[in-house]
Amino acid sequence: MIKSFRNALPLLFVAVFMAGCQTTDPYTGEQKTQNAAKYGGLGALAGAVIGGIADGSEGALKGAAIGGAAGAGYGYYTDRQETKLRQELRGTGVQVSRQGDNLKLIMPSNITFDSSQAEIKSSFYPVLGSVAKVMNEFNKNRIEIRGYTDSTGNPKINNPLSLSRAESVAKYLVAQKVSAGRMKIYGMGASNPIGDNETESGKAMNRRVEIDLVPDLRQN
Repeated sequence: MIKSFRNALPLLFVAVFMAGCQTTDPYTGEQKTQNAAKYGGLGALAGAVIGGIADGSEGALKGAAIGGAAGAGYGYYTDRQETKLRQELRGTGVQVSRQGDNLKLIMPSNITFDSSQAEIKSSFYPVLGSVAKVMNEFNKNRIEIRGYTDSTGNPKINNPLSLSRAESVAKYLVAQKVSAGRMKIYGMGASNPIGDNETESGKAMNRRVEIDLVPDLRQN
């Protein structure tokens, strides 16, 4: 049995190596290792060890397959959701970024709201509709919506405005059948700037709505 398991090890190492290979994002050209592959490889290794001890080389290969699927888990789910979002939002001006299993959508003010207004531009409705479509297809994560302003004005104006913008986005998503129970809404005012508030272009970057799609620990 031990000898058979040893014979299966080269195949196992190939599987783990493939799981760690980098891929190229077709939209950004960025080289990255997908989490599903990473966690799937670790799961395959654990499964193979357990299966190999139990049932020789055949057990190792079966264990690798089962462990790989279990290890991929939410990482694989996020991979698929990220791909879908990038497909739907390509060319819209909405930025899609990822940190681990968290996805972030950054929606700048030039495509979402007029200056000092909290009413969504009608031209942005189809874009939010695409976001809602993906959210309904991938409904195993929480949705955190944050509105931001630039530093012009004072918090008494900026904080309510940023909250109203986040609420406008949330209301539209709910109208598109996205569950309100998944959402949390925040008005961040001028905090967390991503651009230089001393320049007009930097201020425009800071006037934005961000949507974070994060794992729902109640379901995982």
